[in-house]
This record gives sequence, structure tokens and C-alpha cells, in this order.
Amino acid sequence: MVFSLTWLADTLRAANLPVEEVHGWKNRGVGGDVTSAKGVVCHHTAGPLAGNAPSLNVVIHGRPDLSGPLAQLLLARDGTYYVIAAGRANHAGPGKWHEVTSGNANFIGIEAENTGLAHGPKADPWPMVQMNAYRWGVAAILRKIGAGASMCCGHGEYALPKGRKNDPSFDMDQFRLDVDACMSILGIGKVNNPLLQRPAPTMPNQQYVNGGVIA
Repeated sequence: MVFSLTWLADTLRAANLPVEEVHGWKNRGVGGDVTSAKGVVCHHTAGPLAGNAPSLNVVIHGRPDLSGPLAQLLLARDGTYYVIAAGRANHAGPGKWHEVTSGNANFIGIEAENTGLAHGPKADPWPMVQMNAYRWGVAAILRKIGAGASMCCGHGEYALPKGRKNDPSFDMDQFRLDVDACMSILGIGKVNNPLLQRPAPTMPNQQYVNGGVIA
């Protein structure tokens, strides 16, 4: 079965972002199709500290307790988007954002490679190249589906009950402002250099690992 999000790779490339298509992605999904894409849920993997995309296999195939794919996209530390699924993914779970409660059916999930830790031996500061790719990728997707920057949320913002999830480990309010700026630039065609010259958002002063599995 070919699912509906087959435009993902081309949309990201059109924003001058590096893309790797995982074999079989156009036919990959769990529980059906994304019937109407309304927004994007941002995650971090809470995976290993070492490596560019060490969580890729888990995001594709899932965990013993949750079938894959666990997101449509994995964003590696070097800013490369791995396109994993054109169908539905098990990434959102129970929650609500702007009255949308069917997260897996209506939101595109992006897992970004990061431990989620701000301090300690597994501290993992977000590289600017990765954060810029995150902003521009979300902006390109939202423009494609005709949604505004407000339809980008963090998993922790979406998930219910509150406190069930707390990823991604950066300031989502600032991230939405950055995405909105990117969308404005995309709207007038200035995509020769897909990098906003501003620092990555400050990591919050908290630590969490979520058991070392996909958040």
C-alpha cells in the first residue's frame, strides 16, 4: 500500500535540506494512513550519545512494547532527515493540541537524535546544524499542509495526562517563532541557504532519559 505522505522527501529537499530515503518508506505505516495532516509533533529520541543517527533502526522497527514506525522522520545530529514512513506512525499517543486529539492520525512525527540531557556524562547540546534543519524542516512541512507555526508542538505539550512526556528538550515557544520566520522566508522563495543565523534555543535546566528509549 502506498500511503499519503509520499511528498515528504521532495518537500524537505525543496527547502535545501539533506534527505536520506529509507528503503520501503512509501509503503511503511502502522494502523493506517495519516488521513488529514494538521501539524507536526517534535520529539527527541532519548537514545545513545554517540553516533549520528543511532536510533534509526528503533524508529523504523519499533520496540518490544511498541510497533514501528515510531515517527515519519528521524533528524540526525548532522541535520540529515531520514524519511521512514509515508503512513501513520506510533509517535503521539493520547493527547491534545489545538483541539486535535488523534495525534497519530493527524500529526507528522519527527524524532530528533538527542539524549534529552542538559547536564552530566550524557549531556547532549543541540548542534546548530541540527536545530536549523529542525526549524526549516518543520516550516517546509507546515507550508505544504497549509498550517501555521502554531500547529507545531512538542510531545510534552501534546501528551495527556500532563507530565506523561517531556520532549523535546528545548524551548518550544521560541522554536515556533523561529519556524514562523522560516515559513515567511520560504513563502518568498529565499531558500538558497536554509540556515537562520541565530543560536540554537537554550536547553532547559532539567535532566531526563525516559529509560533510554524513544521518547
